[in-house]
Amino acid sequence: MRNVVKKKVISIVAVSTLALGTLIGVNLPSSNAEAHSDHNNGKVKNVIFMIPDGYSASYATNYRWFKGEESIMDSMLVGMHRTYSANSEVTDSAAAGTAMATGIKTNNGMISTSPKGKKLKTILEAAEDAGKSSGLVATSTITHATPAVFASHVASRADEADIAPQLLENGVDVILGGGKKYFPDTLINKAKKSGYDYVSDRNDLLNISKTDKLIGLFSEDGMAPELDRDMTTQPSLAEMTEAALNVLKKDKDGFFLMVEGSQIDWAGHDHDAAWAMKDSQAFEEALERALDFAKKDKKTLILIAGDHDTGGMSVGGYGEYDAKVEVLRNVTATGDYMVGQLNAERSNVKEVVKEFTGLDLTNEEIEKIQSASNPDIAINEIVSERALVGWTSTQHTGVDIPLYAFGPGSDLFRGLHDNTDLPVLLAQAMKIKFSKTQK
Repeated sequence: MRNVVKKKVISIVAVSTLALGTLIGVNLPSSNAEAHSDHNNGKVKNVIFMIPDGYSASYATNYRWFKGEESIMDSMLVGMHRTYSANSEVTDSAAAGTAMATGIKTNNGMISTSPKGKKLKTILEAAEDAGKSSGLVATSTITHATPAVFASHVASRADEADIAPQLLENGVDVILGGGKKYFPDTLINKAKKSGYDYVSDRNDLLNISKTDKLIGLFSEDGMAPELDRDMTTQPSLAEMTEAALNVLKKDKDGFFLMVEGSQIDWAGHDHDAAWAMKDSQAFEEALERALDFAKKDKKTLILIAGDHDTGGMSVGGYGEYDAKVEVLRNVTATGDYMVGQLNAERSNVKEVVKEFTGLDLTNEEIEKIQSASNPDIAINEIVSERALVGWTSTQHTGVDIPLYAFGPGSDLFRGLHDNTDLPVLLAQAMKIKFSKTQK
């Protein structure tokens, strides 16, 4: 009976919201209550920790307008978390990820090591100690800061060649992402001898079966942005997530899986609002796969937490009381890709931008792109201004970040937390031993 009442309340709120939108002349995004019926009680066997890198409340709001209705994550909102690092009010991904993986704050740039250089035990390692399988999925290099913090320990995030072998030495069962250049043939051959299957494109990934260990490296460096992925043979984040789940679910003791939507952050650094929204969409599609699994399994906790804000994105800007995020729906390529289509003199700026955005540039906008030292950012900022999406930085900002959760144990994350609380609460939910300690 209680669920029926709840559904009626949700419906009333949705109708009221739409009525308000009609009254004031604004088409408000409608309610999506798909994920409301979570299972807060029961044993947590599996954890899927999903990290939309760089995703803050501003991204969430703009994405809602971009989508045209509430996102799945909106109905999973449970709290917020603080992101500052040990040496700065504004964290980088390495320090933020370290806090989220180990429960201890460190300096910007450090990967699961303390400011004094001591190795810090991670929640993934604790899950493995408890007999669970583990996996890492990312659209960056799999040795990039966020995936790296869960299964490696180095003084600098730049040491990606040193991170790669540690992922194997620490026994991560599923490794999917970019970064082939950090895995020489000798390392791949060693992995194969240890029982890993290796795939390098979408087709191979989708046809993999009957394996307990899997490495998929789909690009030399980071993978393609979702806007440009159709020009590659790379899998989507959703496809990698599903493939990881198909392998890890075989472990009767459960698993810990980290999935990162890496390029929401990269888009923010480039002020590419369309890229940010499209990769947010790709992240939501990956979440749908995770939710499908969790709803059937009923013993899986999904936690979603961006590690920080990137770019200081705003909803509206430029002195106007308005937002026109729908402009971004017509954009079909990243600013970086568009620059690659310009001729040496950049005399075809107007035609290229029109082709990939549908926008007719003014003479002033054309001149701005032609004279820019970073023409991709110039294009992105023009598109952002047309969409009334503002930016304050090309780096990170220090604002608090939303927390979303589904499944048993999700109530643990209600309220305002520090990012160091997250692995401790995950361990509590799984009932495994974990403390904020040095290795």
